[in-house]
Amino acid sequence: MISVVIPLYNKVSTVERAILSVLTQTVQDFELIVVNNGSTDGSEKVVENINDVRIKLVHQNNQGVSMARNRGIEEASSEWVAFLDADDEWQPTFLETVVQLREKYPDCDVYATAYQRCDNSGNFKNIK
Repeated sequence: MISVVIPLYNKVSTVERAILSVLTQTVQDFELIVVNNGSTDGSEKVVENINDVRIKLVHQNNQGVSMARNRGIEEASSEWVAFLDADDEWQPTFLETVVQLREKYPDCDVYATAYQRCDNSGNFKNIK
């Protein structure tokens, strides 16, 4: 299992997309911990309206994104943690790729993948 941690602060317009990108992964053995870091825009209500038993919503006062990630790690059940920002999204095979990397390189402690950037016009650029 993988524990996915999403720090959340005022991302009402994007958090649902981020969460759905986790819920639609080809690998489904995960828990999703969303750390509401003192949002004031109702972002946490978006999370509460998504009905999936794997989602755990944790609340804390705003302490910055690093403290929110650390809180997510503390709440995690798995020794493996993946981070996703509330305004980003994963391709459907992201966790599958990470699992394959773990199998291929079992002595590693950290795994990273390429990613894409999307500009304000909706154009994507691959970053490696």
